[in-house]
Amino acid sequence: MPTLRLHYYALLRAHFPESAEQPCLLIPDGSVIHYGDLDAASARMAHALLAAGCQPGDRVAVQVDKCWEALALYLGCLRAGLAFLPLNTGYQKGELAYLFGDAEPAVIVCQPEAAERVAALRPEAVVLTLAAGKGTLLERADGEPDDFATVTSQPDDLAAILYTSGTTGRPKGAMLTHRNLGSNALALVECWGFTRGDVLLHALPIYHVHGLFVACHCALLSGSRMLWLARFDAGEVRALLPRATVMMGVPTFYTRLLALPEFGAADCRSVRLFVSGSAPL
Repeated sequence: MPTLRLHYYALLRAHFPESAEQPCLLIPDGSVIHYGDLDAASARMAHALLAAGCQPGDRVAVQVDKCWEALALYLGCLRAGLAFLPLNTGYQKGELAYLFGDAEPAVIVCQPEAAERVAALRPEAVVLTLAAGKGTLLERADGEPDDFATVTSQPDDLAAILYTSGTTGRPKGAMLTHRNLGSNALALVECWGFTRGDVLLHALPIYHVHGLFVACHCALLSGSRMLWLARFDAGEVRALLPRATVMMGVPTFYTRLLALPEFGAADCRSVRLFVSGSAPL
């Protein structure tokens, strides 16, 4: 297995398909986001974040619903040398106030309808909004260049912060480096045998490790495709399974599929790998 010796986005980018027109995200409404689209959008996001006052090493807190633009934002943070801080969309005022005070983000990206209350919780931060196809972050990014000179981060530089669940005390920010992300992803791609021909059914949220790091990293590092669902719906997942070769989920996904009277082995005929995480199955 190769050792990570470079910025993590550079590692991901080196594994993208040679043709920028290769599909990356297949969205149920018929939209197709190609690898070139994702690369260009992440570049515009990186420019927009720096224009908003971010400097390498700053934290960017993100609490938004799942959309492909949120994945581009994560990649843009990596490219700009910023620490990405994903937040559960269910967090309320008290939880957010604690996390903002602890992590001290320079920029907070939230749903458009949450902008006022988020700004009141962290007046020192620049608050931007993002939702599917709209938001002030996209407005700022719209006129920015489609290319970006990725910041020269070292393998041990901070790439992301994920907070623990806080079951035995206040949540603690786990600091993840470029090397942490890269070594984990490379190991999983090798172990699970991901190839460019795989199609990952992605119905997980992307504010935690499983959905963002495990699932997306495996697909991006192998140059494969993702069936990109905003949320899990058992009927929709059953309909899409014949188009997938890999599915990742939590135990609830599988119990809900098995509860469908019409669900059976025929639905799984193309799937070579099912992954379950986050709780016992």
